[in-house]
Amino acid sequence: MDIRLIWLAVGTFAIGVESFAISSLLPQIAESTGVSLTQAGYLVLVFSLANAFGSPILAALTGTADRRLTLTITALIFSAGAVWAGFSQGYADLMAARILMAFAAGLYTATAQATGVAISSVDHRARAISVIVGGTTMAVAFGAPLGALVAGLVTWRGTYFMVAGFGVIAAMSIWIMLPSGLRGAPLTLRQRIKAVALPGVPGALLTTLFNLAGAFTVIVYLAVVTTQSIGLPRELVPAVLLAFGIGAAFGNVAGGQLADRIGARPTVIGAASLNAILLVAISLAAHLPTGVVIPAFFVLIVIWGGTGWAFPPAQSSYLLSRSHGNAPLVLSLNSSALYLGIASGAVIGGLVLQYGTASDLGWVGAIFPALSLVGIGLSALLREPDTSLVRQG
Repeated sequence: MDIRLIWLAVGTFAIGVESFAISSLLPQIAESTGVSLTQAGYLVLVFSLANAFGSPILAALTGTADRRLTLTITALIFSAGAVWAGFSQGYADLMAARILMAFAAGLYTATAQATGVAISSVDHRARAISVIVGGTTMAVAFGAPLGALVAGLVTWRGTYFMVAGFGVIAAMSIWIMLPSGLRGAPLTLRQRIKAVALPGVPGALLTTLFNLAGAFTVIVYLAVVTTQSIGLPRELVPAVLLAFGIGAAFGNVAGGQLADRIGARPTVIGAASLNAILLVAISLAAHLPTGVVIPAFFVLIVIWGGTGWAFPPAQSSYLLSRSHGNAPLVLSLNSSALYLGIASGAVIGGLVLQYGTASDLGWVGAIFPALSLVGIGLSALLREPDTSLVRQG
C-alpha cells in the first residue's frame, strides 16, 4: 500500500471527527448559545448542505490546480474554521465557521479521492479510495468518542481546537509526502454532474440519500437519545459513541468482504434492511425493563454501528462497478448524496424532537432506510445489467 494514502486519510479523519462528534456536542452547544436542540441541529443541516452542493462546484473550479497545493490549503482552511468555531461568540458565529469548514471538507474529500486514484495503479484504485474513506471510519470508531470525551473535560470548544490540530497535521504531512505537479482533467461542473446519468447511478444515489437520512435522524441526536430516552447520564455519551464506533469499524470491513463474496447489491439491501429494523429496536429499547435496558441499548448500538457502516463500502463497490472510468466523479456525487442524507436526518430528527420525544427518533428514522430500498427497486426496473458482483481493486 502507498504510504501517501495514509496521510490523505489523516485529513478525512479530521473531517470525520468534527462531523460525527457534533452529535455529542449539540446539548452543550444549545446550552452555551442559548438555542433549542432543534436549532442546534441546524448546525448539522447547514454543514451538510454546504458540503453537498459546494463540493462539486469547488472541485470543478480547482480541477486543474496542483493537487498537493489544493489539499494543503484546504486542510489549513478547515483547521482555521475549527479555530474560529472554538472561539465563536454565539450561534450565528458558530454557524458561519461551520459553513467555511463544510466547503473546505467537501473540496478536500473530493480532491483526496481523485489524488488517491491518480497515484495508484489501475488495479488498486478502489483500494486506494477505501483507505482514504477509512479515515472517516476511524473517526467514527475512535475520533468521535475522543471528541465527546474532550468536550466533557474542557467543553465543546476544546473539541474544535483538537480538530484544528488534526487538520494542521494533515496539511503538513500532505505537503511533505505528496509530489507536486499532480493535476486533474479540465472538467466543467456540467460534465461532472452528467456522471449522475450513468446506468444504475441515479437509483444508487437515491438509496444513499434515504439510508443516511434514516440513520442520521438518530445519529445527530444520539446524545439526546442516550440521556432522555434511555436515561443514561451525559458522562456515558462517549461510551455510547465508542460502542457505535467499534461496531462501525467491524462493519466497514465486513461490508467490503460481503460485497466481494455475495455481491454489492445484496450487501446494500441487507444493510439497509437491518438499519430499518435496528432503528425501530432503538425506539423500543426505552420500554424494556430497567435491569436490561442499558446493556440491551449498548448491544443494539454496537450491532447498529456494524450494519450501518457495512453500507458505505458495499455502495462504493457497486458505484465503482458502474463508473466506467469515472470513479472519482461518481464517488463525489455519492458523497453529495450522503451529506444530503445527513442534512435530511438533521431536519427530520429536529422536527421529531419538536413535536414528539427522543424515543420517537428511531421508528421515524426507520421509515427512510425502508424507502432507500426504492432506489434499488428503481435500478431493477431500469433492467440494468447486474455488475454488482464485480468489485474493483
